[in-house]
Amino acid sequence: MKYVYLFSEGDASMRELLGGKGANLAEMTKIGLPVPQGFTISTEACTKYYDDGKQINDEIMAEIMENIVKMEAITGKKFGDLENPLLVSVRSGARASMPGMMDTILNLGLNEQVVEVMAEKSGNARWAYDCYRRFIQMYSDVVMEVGKKYFEQLIDKMKEEKGVKLDVELSAEDLKELANQFKAEYKAKIGADFPSDPKEQLIGAVKAVFRSWDNPRANVYRRDNDIPYSWGTAVNVQAMAFGNMGDDCGTGVAFTRDPATGEKKLMGEFLTNAQGEDVVAGVRTPMPIAQMAEKFPEAYKQFENVCKILEDHYRDMQDMEFTVEHGKLYMLQTRNGKRTAAAALKIACDLVDEGMIDEKQAVLMIDPRNLDTLLHPQFDAKALKSAEPAARALGASPGAACGKIVFTAEDAKAWKERKEKVILVRLETSPEDIEGMKAAQGILTARGGMTSHAAVVARGMGTCCVSGCSAISNFDEDAKTFVLAGKTYKEGDVISIDGSTGNIYDGAIPTVDATISGDFGRIMSWADKYRVLGVRTNADTPKDAAKARELGAEGIGLCRTEHMFFEGDRIDAFREMICADTLEEREAALEKILPMQQGDFEKLYEALEGNPVTIRFLDPPLHEFVPVSEYDIETLANAQGKTVAQIKSIISSLHEANPMMGHRGCRLSVTYPEIAKMQTRAVIRAAINVQNKHADWKVVPEIMIPLVGEAKELKYVKSIVVATADEEIAKAKSNLKYEVGTMIEIPRACITADEIAKEAEFFCFGTNDLTQMTYGFSRDDAGKFLTAYYDTKIFENDPFAKIDQNGVGKLMDMAVKLGRGVRKEMHCGICGEHGGDPSSIEFCHKIGLSYVSCSPFRVPIARLAAAQAQLKNPRN
Repeated sequence: MKYVYLFSEGDASMRELLGGKGANLAEMTKIGLPVPQGFTISTEACTKYYDDGKQINDEIMAEIMENIVKMEAITGKKFGDLENPLLVSVRSGARASMPGMMDTILNLGLNEQVVEVMAEKSGNARWAYDCYRRFIQMYSDVVMEVGKKYFEQLIDKMKEEKGVKLDVELSAEDLKELANQFKAEYKAKIGADFPSDPKEQLIGAVKAVFRSWDNPRANVYRRDNDIPYSWGTAVNVQAMAFGNMGDDCGTGVAFTRDPATGEKKLMGEFLTNAQGEDVVAGVRTPMPIAQMAEKFPEAYKQFENVCKILEDHYRDMQDMEFTVEHGKLYMLQTRNGKRTAAAALKIACDLVDEGMIDEKQAVLMIDPRNLDTLLHPQFDAKALKSAEPAARALGASPGAACGKIVFTAEDAKAWKERKEKVILVRLETSPEDIEGMKAAQGILTARGGMTSHAAVVARGMGTCCVSGCSAISNFDEDAKTFVLAGKTYKEGDVISIDGSTGNIYDGAIPTVDATISGDFGRIMSWADKYRVLGVRTNADTPKDAAKARELGAEGIGLCRTEHMFFEGDRIDAFREMICADTLEEREAALEKILPMQQGDFEKLYEALEGNPVTIRFLDPPLHEFVPVSEYDIETLANAQGKTVAQIKSIISSLHEANPMMGHRGCRLSVTYPEIAKMQTRAVIRAAINVQNKHADWKVVPEIMIPLVGEAKELKYVKSIVVATADEEIAKAKSNLKYEVGTMIEIPRACITADEIAKEAEFFCFGTNDLTQMTYGFSRDDAGKFLTAYYDTKIFENDPFAKIDQNGVGKLMDMAVKLGRGVRKEMHCGICGEHGGDPSSIEFCHKIGLSYVSCSPFRVPIARLAAAQAQLKNPRN
């Protein structure tokens, strides 16, 4: 097996082997651009390094040495040579771009003898010692992990002593002295002399780049961006081009289009007499790229031409790094540039209009996840740059929010009425907090994961939410205080939260409203043209349903009826039902709720304009609906004609050791058939009324029975539903059609799906519970130990955020095949939170689901991801 490739031996198609940077350096070499030559150590070598216990084996070592000799021949320079020394840069390069996540070392190959030769031969001692001190600092930090700060302190001290502000104002003697101080610091920290053998330096640097694939920031970035750990990184060893040899030299970073707006104009920054890290480190203020034309007119003209060549070649906006050495241009990197969501849409549309790409390519080039930022408020970019997060938790619902801390739903409502903007901070939320969650700008919870109550409800409402902040301590709802990052926060203190990154900030950061351009509509219309997977929404209110329709939803895949019970005085009637002693009392209480539910369903049908509406019957355990406060308990006791002690006894009897696997879902309808009857009446009466009002609509209610694990359960509950529905239809002299199906969320239901399909007219996967029951994890508690699973590489992703295709996915695939073996045309969907995750949507497409259903603000993401899934894996 070959592990090392010269740039001249590769091309852009070898991205998986050479990484993005290596493949692009090879491609630029191939098309004749000025690229300092070198070689790439492949991603397979990285994988082998980890397989071999973090060692570079003899075979790979021999190939590296062989390619050093080839590189020496190409450049006419030699490693460690005192006549014509070769210096190289060593950089990482994974197949997916990971800006700033892994490490780089410049000027490798320097030692005491070589730096003196360079100083003498070039007549530029300042340049030689500037390179040397930079190399020592980078090598110490990246390879030996000494830490940058010690060296930065030495630089600051030297500048202070010399009375200068900038590094470039230090003389050759100053830099030589700094290099000596750096080596002394290295020896003090490591206990050995700084290595002088260039080959030893190189192997140390290669190992460090391989190691950086597994550093904490790279692991977090991979998890956030769906990059598998197994890919590994390549290492690029490239001859140095020097931008720090004097005022006729420089270095820069540029984009062929504006990465913030997408406008077609060259954007970037340039520094004279500098090396690459100076531009991004912010040590000196760079000049706009346009000013390079005045400094280096010839090099700038050549650079403009290279930009056009690269954008025409890759047919996408390019992000480039380059160096000018004595007026000569060298290209060090190109890649498809990172961009804002608004810029991504504009660039894709413009490239189609320019004839560079077609509609399909435009759809494929946009990351669906980035659309989130178009639909929610964001922090002002300038203000955010200077802000340091106090803590980081789970970004559970995107957007940015800033407001005063409140600790209860009641306070959130009351403060909003006073025109105050608030952040609701809770240990965890419950269905009772709904109105407070609606009133808040954002929600922060100390507990819970990506599918916790707070996360799911916030996403549905389009409200920013950060969940599972384990850094919160001493949470005291009564005193209205908590501690975060050593500071005690109290009610009324201002915080800012970012639901995309999970960052929490002390104080106020201004936000900017979301904006959608015409480009958004064009891309969405192309996506709809090519996708075959339907996209519905999870919506419980007419407002959510209307928003989802506006964003392109083709129906409701999940209406959680229990959320409706918490509105206004309905909760009182439902509590009466729970505390009733007889069937008659329960039916009387349910009779009060029936017209309210019917009204809700009518509004949903109206909002969906004849598109499908799937209504899930009551699912949560009854204990979630009972009162907690003494006042509410007393009120209920008075209404029921019972004592407080009796009500408390009923509440106590509802307690379960494991409520998520307890008396809930279809089990409630088995125990209390009257609940199913009431809900059926409400669904059917609402549908008949709306159908009568809109003769041109086709209203077909889809009644979904939750948590079925045994076909006989469904048969029993379905018999109640059908008898009640048919009675209502006959009474109304209507020809209304309806369907009864089930939510597949128990592994046994997947295994016996052929039996269940004899009764169920459709399947909808509730992957939140299916994941929970397949793994045996509590989704609300998994956040406490999942970090350890990521650190130990047991998991790469949160299985509640992305479908576990090997386990949960196999169960889903099995259920679809078994179900359609009985009912060939059965429609199958998904309504768990995975329905808005692009990688999960692609999987749903592959196993032949009919639709995905997600929260309203994720509908555009699902539409785009579904189109991409079809373009990558076409199906009928």
